[in-house]
Amino acid sequence: MSVIAVVNSKGGSGKSTLATHIAAWLASRGEEVMLGDIDRLQSSRLWLALRKPEHARIHGWSIDEKNFARPPAGVKHVVLDTPGGFHGFGLMKVTMHADAILIPAAGGVFDRNSASGSVKELRNCPRVAAGRCKLACVGMRIDARTRNAETVRAWADANELEWLGTVRMAQAYSKCLEHGLSLFDLPAEKVDTLLPDWAPLTHWLEGILAAAGPQPGSHGSREELRASRPALASRPVLPAR
Repeated sequence: MSVIAVVNSKGGSGKSTLATHIAAWLASRGEEVMLGDIDRLQSSRLWLALRKPEHARIHGWSIDEKNFARPPAGVKHVVLDTPGGFHGFGLMKVTMHADAILIPAAGGVFDRNSASGSVKELRNCPRVAAGRCKLACVGMRIDARTRNAETVRAWADANELEWLGTVRMAQAYSKCLEHGLSLFDLPAEKVDTLLPDWAPLTHWLEGILAAAGPQPGSHGSREELRASRPALASRPVLPAR
């Protein structure tokens, strides 16, 4: 199992856009994926409720931020959308299970300052300090007409965070979220100018998935399949439809 969390203590930093797109990217590859919504606003769960059955299926998991527990057995990949102000024991519990934590950061000074606080707290968590939970930064909602991309990258470099590029501000994201969609659910020719923004991130995630377990085409043993299928089917919390 791989667990990927999206963390920034500032609200409105692009966490839900990032989490939903990662989950949809995994689902588009034919992966079994669960989108866990720790955010009290339940933005990701609303996105799942808007998603149509004909699109690649993503299971939902609603979690109390104070009582986060190990993800259910039988799930191959988990993506966690966390709330603004997320810190302390709840954040530490997430790092106990996460293989990677992505930190979305916008160009504003308040966004970077908030992200700095999250990075500092994360690096005090044992699994992050030991390198078992990887950290990386993604510039979110970047206006291509400004120098915000360079500003956020300089901030990431100063904080010794792996830089995974920027996701430009575009109306397509708002339209996708309105219908429970992502760029990865649309015909590539319709979003061919935006998809390259995601290439550094998805390439990095492929490395995380490879370290966490078998890749597509390597489905594990028959015993593992028999063990995982009943566990998945027996948990009514999974389908968020």
